[in-house]
Amino acid sequence: MASINDIANEFIREEIEEYLERPDEIERFIEMFSQASSAMQDISAALIDGDHHTVDELTEEALGNGTEALEIMDDGLIIGMGIVGIKFRENFIFVPEVLACARAMKAGMAHIEPILSDSGIEPVGTVIMGTVKGDLHDIGKNLCIMMLRGAGFVVHDLGVDTSEDEFIEAVEEYEAPILGMSALLTTTMPNMGKTIDAFIDEDLREEVKIMVGGAPVTQTFADDMGADGYGKDALECVSLAKQFLEEPDEEW
Repeated sequence: MASINDIANEFIREEIEEYLERPDEIERFIEMFSQASSAMQDISAALIDGDHHTVDELTEEALGNGTEALEIMDDGLIIGMGIVGIKFRENFIFVPEVLACARAMKAGMAHIEPILSDSGIEPVGTVIMGTVKGDLHDIGKNLCIMMLRGAGFVVHDLGVDTSEDEFIEAVEEYEAPILGMSALLTTTMPNMGKTIDAFIDEDLREEVKIMVGGAPVTQTFADDMGADGYGKDALECVSLAKQFLEEPDEEW
């Protein structure tokens, strides 16, 4: 098992020690960062720090040194944004800091996306994402969308205040096998259940896997609503989406 001393970048070690509190998350990020090269760790550190100029320069430099675009995306940008997502979830940082980190990730992805497009890599799947009816919060959802797109998914963002009918229409229009719903207010959480009921009423529930998330949402709440999965952060959202695609058809 890797230890925190296996991570070369001091800034990342300090971030893990200061901001990560759950043992499973500490172990997961130590394992991921310890396997990443020092150059990828430097990109992650700059992203976590919200330094888009440095992310831009380091990404371009890594590509020039022959590092694969997918490695930069997975081992530099995505896991760095994973730390950002946890810090936001736990209220260590707020919207302005998250936006700065998102800008940094976009600076790196500006180099990566054209390479991936030219390589002809097929999207891994399609996801519909939206914040439920009555809720206007979208930072957490947008983090998930950024991470999903980075992981190779095509994501259709329905924005905020999304009704049950809008979710249903999007799933049908894009033939999406996965739907993600977000809520930040306890008063809007029941609208997740209403949306799931609407899919049942339209005889479409078996056609789509539904995952839910947001600060007040819990695994118990997700289970009670009949959701297929709950993601406590953006990395878990990506992991769930991949898991759904890997499940055999007969389980759908």
